[in-house]
Amino acid sequence: MSNIVAIVGRPNVGKSTLFNRLIGERQAIIDDQPGITRDRQYGNSYWNGKNFTVIDTGGFVEHSDDVFESAIRSQVNIAIEEASVIIFMVDVTTGITDLDEDVANMLRRTKKPVYLVVNKVDNNERYMEANEFWSLGIENTFFVSSLSGSGSGELLDAVMDHIHEEPEKENQLPRIAIVGQPNVGKSSLVNALLGEERNIVTEIAGTTRDSIHTHYAKFGKEFLLVDTAGIRKKAKVHENVEFYSVMRAIRAMEESDVCILMIDAQTGMEMQDMSIFRLAQRRNKGIVLLVNKWDLVENKETNTARDFEKTIHERIAPFTDVPIIFISATEKVRIFKAVEAALEVYENRSRKIKTSQINEIMLEAIQRHPPPAYRGRLIKIKYVTQLPPAYPAFAFFCNHPKHIREPYKNYLENQLRKNFKFTGSPISIFFREK
Repeated sequence: MSNIVAIVGRPNVGKSTLFNRLIGERQAIIDDQPGITRDRQYGNSYWNGKNFTVIDTGGFVEHSDDVFESAIRSQVNIAIEEASVIIFMVDVTTGITDLDEDVANMLRRTKKPVYLVVNKVDNNERYMEANEFWSLGIENTFFVSSLSGSGSGELLDAVMDHIHEEPEKENQLPRIAIVGQPNVGKSSLVNALLGEERNIVTEIAGTTRDSIHTHYAKFGKEFLLVDTAGIRKKAKVHENVEFYSVMRAIRAMEESDVCILMIDAQTGMEMQDMSIFRLAQRRNKGIVLLVNKWDLVENKETNTARDFEKTIHERIAPFTDVPIIFISATEKVRIFKAVEAALEVYENRSRKIKTSQINEIMLEAIQRHPPPAYRGRLIKIKYVTQLPPAYPAFAFFCNHPKHIREPYKNYLENQLRKNFKFTGSPISIFFREK
């Protein structure tokens, strides 16, 4: 089950404010002007021990009310198809509009859980006015102020009933998702990998919502390609192609162990690529970067692969321990090297280190460079252990866990990467009271 929560609604009701509150960052731009959210915003959130992805659907086209309404309806349809939970946001200060009623009619027909959130309810008078929204006929209705946060805790508690903890996966094939922006060559890579031999493709009945995993077994390699470009034909989406691709990328990412992130060599690593990279990193997925269409890049004497790689490292820092492979999907250049890299990252992400070995190496590194003192208090790390999750996670037991700063945490991560092979996999580090 993919844990995706989509926030839908007409412009200027406070979707971006709620999005920022849910992810705990000020990522979305907030303004009183309708339609200020041009790009799709998506981030990771955590509540009551569960991780989930939040999408702010924004991104409307200006100049035309008809286009506004068309964009909203299209996004709601995509959210109904792809999200696990839908938050439908309205504004108490404007009351129920015709567009609100249209969206409510669409959402009442879905079997997905829908939560109506009446926003800007920040005093008793508005609380009374908000009661009119019960007439929209949506059972799960919450009165909130996304600006102050009041009511958001109760909303999240309810949403968590439909968010599932990630199960531990044992003795299963590696699951690899090919993600990236539209037109970077995902379909070409999938076809190049699967199209040569008829007997290598079998469709495995998917997870919820008819997701299909394709079984790859060739040249001694075996894995599942997760619900990605070229595997499954979908109903045509005439509008909001970018939003649709983002939803599909996130869903594929949620169900995968390793993400192959494809970028276009002709455009370089753009903001959307960075957003997908950071989301995969925060979700603790293994990552391989593929630079596609390298054969089309001109002036390779001046634009060398080394320079290109250096630019990528500068953008993705501090997590730079990621394989970067230059390919041409259409010419089938280095595509099997990409598969080998993804499977190697899977092994790195699954690696378990003996506690005695971790302590022997890491305590020596800590002794060489102990953590800086905090207000005269010496910080002593006494013990290290690897935690049980499916990705690399380590607990460092010490006397003042709250006073260890980010630079020292980065030092410990670098030492772990130096001594144990975790290339391509994010590492989580926790400091706990001894």
